[in-house]
Amino acid sequence: MKKGFYTIMSAQFFSSLADNALLVAAIELLRQSQAPAWQIPALTPMFALFYVVLAPFVGAFADAVPKGRVMFISNTIKVVGCLMMLFGGHPLLAYAVVGLGAAAYSPAKYGILTELLPPSQLVKANGWIEGLTIASVILGIVLGGQLVGPKLSPMLLGFDLPAFHTGIDTAPEAAIVIMVGVYIIAAAFNLFIPRTEAPLQVLETNPLALLRDFTDCNARLWRDKLGQISLATTTVFWGFGGNLRIIVFPWAAAALGYTTTQASNLAGVVSVGVAVGAVWASARMRLDKATGVIPLGIAMGLLTIGLNGIRDIWVAVPFLLLLGAAGGYLVVPMNALLQHRGHNLMGAGRSIAVQNFNEQACILAIGAFYTGLTKMGFSAFIAIAALGSVVAGTMLVIRRWHQRNLVDHRDEVERLLAIARSDKH
Repeated sequence: MKKGFYTIMSAQFFSSLADNALLVAAIELLRQSQAPAWQIPALTPMFALFYVVLAPFVGAFADAVPKGRVMFISNTIKVVGCLMMLFGGHPLLAYAVVGLGAAAYSPAKYGILTELLPPSQLVKANGWIEGLTIASVILGIVLGGQLVGPKLSPMLLGFDLPAFHTGIDTAPEAAIVIMVGVYIIAAAFNLFIPRTEAPLQVLETNPLALLRDFTDCNARLWRDKLGQISLATTTVFWGFGGNLRIIVFPWAAAALGYTTTQASNLAGVVSVGVAVGAVWASARMRLDKATGVIPLGIAMGLLTIGLNGIRDIWVAVPFLLLLGAAGGYLVVPMNALLQHRGHNLMGAGRSIAVQNFNEQACILAIGAFYTGLTKMGFSAFIAIAALGSVVAGTMLVIRRWHQRNLVDHRDEVERLLAIARSDKH
């Protein structure tokens, strides 16, 4: 791997670590303020909001500006969101601003991989990036749970500056202060990300022209016989995974009687499984064999439904590990294939923005559905059964779709697979 790849990994680790710890702090902030129950699951769609709304613009911006600078600006926006949450802004609004930073960050983060590395290294690179990201998710969720828990929070709250009252009076507020520091560390790494040889594209200033360009890019990726399958798969995976991160908290409370801190450890267990699956996939899978992992998506849906029968922690832990591993092994090769096809069809930033738009729209839709169920008084068990059924059914449709492509568009699929086997862009 090229030297700049490790700088990108470091920046991604700290930025993702803060994102996930901040989520737990926001959950606890809402609970302590006795906010309506539906506001906790609403955190996920609020985070996804700007991914969807700004998708036509952030991809073009990432292709017009050096991607390290884009990532630096994005982390600065995340710091603003933290400060809003810290100084009285509503957690949902503040977390949406953090999502704005993440929406701008993602096209640069993944787009630079296709500029820096050849296609033969994309699966391996994605395995490292996803594995490290999941490690940061694990540590972030667990760290957030500990920062708002009974052991670390008194220590943080006991620290004060001489002759100066900080106004930090609760455990979630103390956790948010720590996250501001972590985002600053991530931003510092962004300053050392190297420029690639990929030429910058002129940024269109007409919003309508950007919207037309994005619509065209989206259509091109959905028409591509491999791009459409990888995009559909990753869209379902992230729509599912993004909301499962939140659903674990009410499920753990209902099934196991867990607190926020204890539930954060269970959310970390899922992420451990994803990390194991991601690393395993990066070692075993090739880009041209990526579509062979689609059945794992069906298994994920069925495993999710199976959570409703678990009432013992010793059964829950291996079950959640297995669920996470299936997801990790699924997403790494499909994500790499999608990046490869997007880079061949359009600019790297634009292709990632299209990917983000579809994936985050799915997160937004599923999150809104789950929030609605919660607001109407349905239990976490019903939400999990509905989510698992949708995932399993949709992945079955995607599998049949690909099988039909192999028959009806055999020559085109073989041509695209041949490109995937080549080191030439």
